[in-house]
Amino acid sequence: MLNFQIRGENIEVTEAIRDHVEKKVGKLERYFNETPNANVHVNLKVYPDKTSKVEITILIPQLTLRAEEVNNDMYAATDLIVDKLERQIRKHKTKVNRKFREKGNMNEFFNTSVNGAATNEEDDDEMTIVRTKQFDLKPMDSEEAVLQMNMLGHSFFIYTDAETNGTNIVYRRKDGKYGLIETN
Repeated sequence: MLNFQIRGENIEVTEAIRDHVEKKVGKLERYFNETPNANVHVNLKVYPDKTSKVEITILIPQLTLRAEEVNNDMYAATDLIVDKLERQIRKHKTKVNRKFREKGNMNEFFNTSVNGAATNEEDDDEMTIVRTKQFDLKPMDSEEAVLQMNMLGHSFFIYTDAETNGTNIVYRRKDGKYGLIETN
């Protein structure tokens, strides 16, 4: 069962918007054998230039799906996001099925009879690891990590937090600001 949490910024979440989101995202349940107990977080934002941004995160046991879309029409953005999420599910399903096919064992998590969800061999090229690096994580704070990231010209940087001794990641966001991912 999908549990929806719909939140709006600079917009009131009307019943029509809620119904549209639940109807469109609810169609994704057909990709699963058993309806997963999943939380669906939907953030709706409206900017001063009247563009809308829709972000959807679906937390399913052993899988997190996330997509975002910016569009002049919030309903169109929702439709585009559902398409993105379907592609993510198909890609993940292809990988999982290929792994379990060798064992003669299909994954019980995915519904294999859904039309349009056939395996796609083109996805192999996208997921190929072409380079591996190893390095020691230096203890530092987030500001120093951002400086190191910028100095290296990378879009993210992994480091050990000097205070918590946890592994953290700083990254450059699309808006040019910085984000921090903290691990437990």
